[in-house]
Amino acid sequence: MAPAPGLGVLLGLLALLGAPGGATRVLHSLRYQYVAVSEPGPGLPQYMEMGYLDGIPFDRYDSERGRAEPLTPWMKDGPEPGYWESETEISKGNQLVNARNLETLQGRYNQSRGLHTVHQVYGCDLLSDGSVRGFRQEGYDGWDFVSFDPGSKSFVAADSAAQVTTRRWNADKNYIEHWMDYLEHTCREELQEYVRYGQEELERKEPPDVHVSGKEEYGILTLSCHAYGFYPRTIAVSWMKGDEIRDQETQWGGIVPNSDGTFHTWARIEAQPEEREQYRCRVEHPGMPE
Repeated sequence: MAPAPGLGVLLGLLALLGAPGGATRVLHSLRYQYVAVSEPGPGLPQYMEMGYLDGIPFDRYDSERGRAEPLTPWMKDGPEPGYWESETEISKGNQLVNARNLETLQGRYNQSRGLHTVHQVYGCDLLSDGSVRGFRQEGYDGWDFVSFDPGSKSFVAADSAAQVTTRRWNADKNYIEHWMDYLEHTCREELQEYVRYGQEELERKEPPDVHVSGKEEYGILTLSCHAYGFYPRTIAVSWMKGDEIRDQETQWGGIVPNSDGTFHTWARIEAQPEEREQYRCRVEHPGMPE
């Protein structure tokens, strides 16, 4: 049975998972993603790591530059001397491990040529009730491969080829305990440390710049609502017809980071041209007046 589409499909955007339902919400989030490719090219290094704090890319390592580097001023100035040298050595070790993993999976899936990718995403959320929610997922060629379930303290395979890996990892109790300790304790410590570095930046509120447009084609009016330049990334964009929210008919884009640390997103709905005036876009964001 083929695995379901997963990690590789969204690349960096998959690292930005949203808050769970109910009253508990995400206060801060930490994400790391690793990507290794079998055939590097211009703009596509053989190996890359990226870290995200509250959806903001804050550090990076790739095989072309060969060193870990800060992507924000607060991350450049915050850590103690020697931090980036240490991170570079760790990243170089991760690069070797992921290169071996890529070769192993190519053999396991009987592939010898072509572009193939290994993609890992892991991290944690600090929730409003004081708890931490951690996760780790891995993909191969844009499909789910292995995920870690902290509840059962075990790795879960997405297909039969991945079962070889999960059997070996689940039998290694030290490896299981390492990831449990990281997701429950170390990740929280890292997250809180990085939040201290960027406290002023992370607590700012930038309201969205909202633009609404419409395009009529083949007798159907497509209404688009774009929200630009907002921070934090928490936002709700809805199309309404009169006083009724029309979520079932709405198509949403992802909440995507901009180069300046803000975000943008969009929502789209189809309508009858003669009903254009009945529709309006509603945007809710912490930076907007209540």
